[in-house]
Amino acid sequence: MLTLLDSASSSPWYFFGYFLDHRATDLGWLWDHTWLSVVPVVVGLLLALPLGWLARRYSWAYPPMMSITGLLYTIPSIALFVLIPPLLGLDPLTPLQVPIALSIYSTSLLVRVVADGLGAVPTETVQAATALGYRPLARFFRVELPIAVPVITAGLRVAVVANVSIVAVAGTIGLDNLGRLFDQGYTLSVTEPYYPPIVLGIVMCVLLALVLDAIVLLVDRALTPWRRAVRSR
Repeated sequence: MLTLLDSASSSPWYFFGYFLDHRATDLGWLWDHTWLSVVPVVVGLLLALPLGWLARRYSWAYPPMMSITGLLYTIPSIALFVLIPPLLGLDPLTPLQVPIALSIYSTSLLVRVVADGLGAVPTETVQAATALGYRPLARFFRVELPIAVPVITAGLRVAVVANVSIVAVAGTIGLDNLGRLFDQGYTLSVTEPYYPPIVLGIVMCVLLALVLDAIVLLVDRALTPWRRAVRSR
């Protein structure tokens, strides 16, 4: 921790120097931030797939499911972080409160995406698959889901980037991630604003969001080779 903050080191442009001085800690927080952003999206997708299928399969289930998930997504993140331990009987300082809360957010966001993605599959395609002998489960995984991948991955991009932002809020309650850099900047702003850790936190969050977004795009391209074949014609 810096004990003497001169005017040069407190400049916003000193963020890279601040990173070099604390790179072990900052890289550790980057790793914490990464898994806290990614794992809840994976969990949310696994939960959203059956829920989205049900919402699309049974028309009466779509309105209430969209209303409930929409309301869950409007709960302020800091409130959800604080409420989860007593609601689930967990220790108030458990680190599980963040991935659980973010899994709820991710599921809430992705249920609509999955339902709308499946709804975008042409009826003629579903009927043709049924005529070829596909049973409902096989038809879902081999026909409907692959066609819905572009819509679902678009939702995944939003969910991942949103999680990168929301995870930073958890730094304000003492959990290790890049949000701790913002807390450090505030703590070190005793006589004057101390910008380097704040700017560093912003830069690292933006870079992490861009990298994760690029990874989702690569996964989308890998899962939809047929789209490239159509474009090449």
